[in-house]
Amino acid sequence: MADTPPKQRATYRLSGHSIEGDKRTTPIRGDLADIKLAGKLFAPHYAVPMLRTGIAPVTEIHAEPHLSSMPVSALMHGEEFAVLDVAGEWAWGYCLHDDYLGYLRFADLGDDFTATHVVNAPATLLVATPSIKAPVLARYPMGAQIVCGEPSECDKFLACEGGWIPRVHLSEPGKVEGDPADLAEKLVGVPYSWGGRSGDALDCSGLVQLVFGLKGIKAPRDADMQQAGFGEELGAGEKLQRGDLVFFPGHVGIMADESNLIHANGAAMAVSVEPLVDATARFAEHEQPVLARKRVKL
Repeated sequence: MADTPPKQRATYRLSGHSIEGDKRTTPIRGDLADIKLAGKLFAPHYAVPMLRTGIAPVTEIHAEPHLSSMPVSALMHGEEFAVLDVAGEWAWGYCLHDDYLGYLRFADLGDDFTATHVVNAPATLLVATPSIKAPVLARYPMGAQIVCGEPSECDKFLACEGGWIPRVHLSEPGKVEGDPADLAEKLVGVPYSWGGRSGDALDCSGLVQLVFGLKGIKAPRDADMQQAGFGEELGAGEKLQRGDLVFFPGHVGIMADESNLIHANGAAMAVSVEPLVDATARFAEHEQPVLARKRVKL
């Protein structure tokens, strides 16, 4: 009887020019790459992503695998994360909604689930019983996606995550009321934090990504990405209107009306509303203070 030939491992070779991608969203590092890049970019090893879901109310994503590393983004409860490597307590991979890479604590990830509701308020509280006097179990920021069950007898709470959340703070996905500017105004006063993109903490592009995402419109993660590939450029003579985006060097904001800007900014260290001319003046040292004005169709 002939010997059974050994199984051959799949091999890949590069053909033509290697692709070049944004380091923030191209899943490759010195030792490892996503299997989807095999044949396009060389890496010593390729990995098939393991899909996991955020189970903490919000999880910071870091540039390096330690807590003192700069945060670059955040994963909210219910959002998916593609894990490419796990070392100790840290996982490396990317957010499925925007392909943004980074490290987070593996313990903050769990099995996939399908959310029934999303938090529409700046934040909400999970309480032990369906009562305004109940003890608080957890806090969930705007944008957190949650599995909810039956309403309480009073119809003011929904059973969620081993507790209860006020119905007024929840919407079904895709049914969040208000336009992006309305949602941004709800977040006035939320602290500024580099990498923030939830109702707990926000940076400028995180605010844009959050409020448009709640309306079912996916935006890239960073301001330069949004300027390059999100919305339509306004003509030189077109007046700004509510909901338009204004881009500055390394910054972005949402127009509240023709002359006032809503933005998460380091000057106020919070989300604030101020005259566009005042925000623009902070970029006076640049040859072109305003880089672009764009409008996103809802």
